[in-house]
Amino acid sequence: MKILRKRTAVFQFLFLILLLSVFGVHMAAAAQPTAQAAGPATDQAPHDDSISHQNGDSHQGSGHANIGEFLPLWSCIPFACILLSIALFPLILPDFWHHHFGKISAFWAASLAIPFLVAFKGAALYEILHIILADYVPFIILLWSLYTVSGGILLRGTLRGTPIVNVTILIIGTLLASWMGTTGAAMLLIRPFLRANNYRKNRTFMVVFFIFLVANVGGSLTPLGDPPLFLGFLHGVSFFWTFKILPHMLTVVIILLVIYFVLDTYHYRKEGVSAPEEEGVKEPLKLEGIHNFLFLGGIVGAVLMSGIVDWGEVNTLGIHRSVQDWVRDGLLVVMGILSLVTTPIQIRDDNDFTWFPIIEVAYLFIGIFITMIPCLLILKAGSQGALAFLTNGVTQPVHYFWVTGALSSFLDNAPTYLTFFNCRRPRRFRC
Repeated sequence: MKILRKRTAVFQFLFLILLLSVFGVHMAAAAQPTAQAAGPATDQAPHDDSISHQNGDSHQGSGHANIGEFLPLWSCIPFACILLSIALFPLILPDFWHHHFGKISAFWAASLAIPFLVAFKGAALYEILHIILADYVPFIILLWSLYTVSGGILLRGTLRGTPIVNVTILIIGTLLASWMGTTGAAMLLIRPFLRANNYRKNRTFMVVFFIFLVANVGGSLTPLGDPPLFLGFLHGVSFFWTFKILPHMLTVVIILLVIYFVLDTYHYRKEGVSAPEEEGVKEPLKLEGIHNFLFLGGIVGAVLMSGIVDWGEVNTLGIHRSVQDWVRDGLLVVMGILSLVTTPIQIRDDNDFTWFPIIEVAYLFIGIFITMIPCLLILKAGSQGALAFLTNGVTQPVHYFWVTGALSSFLDNAPTYLTFFNCRRPRRFRC
């Protein structure tokens, strides 16, 4: 009965939000003809020459009204709600979330897409197709390829979790993260890291620092390392631009490693335990599935290629995308398939490889990308949009540092990156 009440409350809440979304978008649609009758906007955001023609950005909005000028702030409610759902449901209703996260994502996407399409028709369809084809599809293909290829690499062997060994593992993972993705580096090293320290009493802080270094900071140098950087790459940021923050990254890494080493040494001596003697013959360290590093190289090459060459554009469902972008996506799929075909199943089984994580990411991010459309359009409208107070108030690098950092701490960093990327775009941000 208690569970039933909780589910009823969830349903009532979701239904209320749906009604608010329908009302809000229809109000925006009603305001659109009035605003257009007043004449063309003279204070529209200038074209950002620093953004390449990738993904049809130069065509975005061509032939369509600037919807962001008419959308109310509450049209961003579904975006906020899906992010809150991701943050809270796994804690409040874990079983419900595990079985229905796809439905929840679909609900929030529909709560925005249906009234959006009814109100703005063709212009809304264009925006939805654009964010799916130009952002979501390449985003999820890259994650899938990196996840698939790295899942075919297995580190075997016997390790003892001493402070020196642990720091070495963290350094290796941090170095690998920018080239095989934070997910790939974490998949490769987290199980050996945990096995090496299974005799230790205090292990929680180890996982926390592993997440800091391997799953976050380590991926900050290339678009392959972290999904938000790849979104920036899709919108014209140079592949190697993030190497400018190498000194900052090294500073953070060194500080974290020193803190970790001090903590690990303290607990290691305090526990007074030694690594247990291994039963049987000690297994030497070895990598299996190393041919997958060739496929990782292929992924790096494909992404680099798409940022260097210019083979023109192609119109797909009314969305202009560069030919090289489609070729890159095809090559990434091929790399993943080759990894699946050439890697023994036993390696993936021993890696505890399953498709569930990437399926969950795919389901959740289609909802995130669709519901973030109003936020992006409002920000692109600049001083004419409902978020003018944000675009006018967040002007200095220090503002972006603290605002994006605060939001990324409890929201996902990919939508945070894309949202503020669009916030900065009208100010001629040059990479």
